Amino acid sequence: MKYKDYYEILGVSRDADVAAIKSAYRKLARKYHPDVNKTKEAEEKFKDINEAYEVLSDKNKRQRYDSLGSNWQGGADWTPPPGFENFSFNFNQGGTQSFNFGGSGFSDFFSSLFGDMMSGMGGSQAGTYSNFDFGGAQRRSNGARRSSQTQPSQDLDITKNLNVTASDLFSGKPITVTFTDMEKCHECSGGGYCSHCGGTGIVSTPKTVKVKLPKGIEEGKKIRLKGEGKADSFGRKGDLYFIVHFKDNEYEFDGSNITKDIEITPPEAVLGCQKDIQTLHGKINIKIPAGVSSGQSLRLKKLGIPLANGFSDLNARIKIVVPKNQSKEVIDLYKKILTLQ
Repeated sequence: MKYKDYYEILGVSRDADVAAIKSAYRKLARKYHPDVNKTKEAEEKFKDINEAYEVLSDKNKRQRYDSLGSNWQGGADWTPPPGFENFSFNFNQGGTQSFNFGGSGFSDFFSSLFGDMMSGMGGSQAGTYSNFDFGGAQRRSNGARRSSQTQPSQDLDITKNLNVTASDLFSGKPITVTFTDMEKCHECSGGGYCSHCGGTGIVSTPKTVKVKLPKGIEEGKKIRLKGEGKADSFGRKGDLYFIVHFKDNEYEFDGSNITKDIEITPPEAVLGCQKDIQTLHGKINIKIPAGVSSGQSLRLKKLGIPLANGFSDLNARIKIVVPKNQSKEVIDLYKKILTLQ
């Protein structure tokens, strides 16, 4: 049989990392996908690309492949390594190690080198296997199956940022959050022809959840939604974490307290005034003392956001604003004030 240079097929160096391999695979898969490229050569190329990615994206398969050495040339004659010469790949022969590679698109070279790894059992272990489908990475068996507990662990958790407003914190109602998460395709597990992901091995999954904000939650804290993370093919589920960030166009956050700008005119600043302002707790009337300056704050106790016990404070920060389009009379009065100062 002929040796296949998987690095050459993907156009990557032998020391390429996983990210580079995945990037090269995605580009080539899009270019030679049967739905895009209808030529016969493209179909064969697509099979080679998927076979190369199946090997180089898997740590154990890549290690075995690399153990053959780097001096082989693509297309050179090759014989299986010791221990694989008599490995059976027949169909459904009970009592022997039988694997169905029919319709898989994988080469004899691949089957001879990785048959035992794809079966999920060691080459010396007996068992009856049938109906293995290597068009993707779906594998089915009516015999022994490797327990999910023996599968390598993977990170199934998802972490997202969550921007919340003062109103969100005050209402206490769950926030509906919708986001899109990129994950490995469960139909093909990242290899082979797949109509679900287009052969890229990656799918975008929209997800909508409701998040309850605990009273007294602080900036930068995490909220955990158990079991709302990614799921693998063995039924295991990760958790979804939201990192809380305070973001509000009306209020500024200063620890647990909040600050809101209150606009007044120069005459109101000089003489003092009464002002109706809208707070989280409703509309209230406050007294602004005479001679107040821009940037000064009036502390309104217990009119802020909910805490574990009670409420924080609201700071009403004075902002002196000069109205536009002043009348001639008003401007004349300001001129007179300047002469009196």
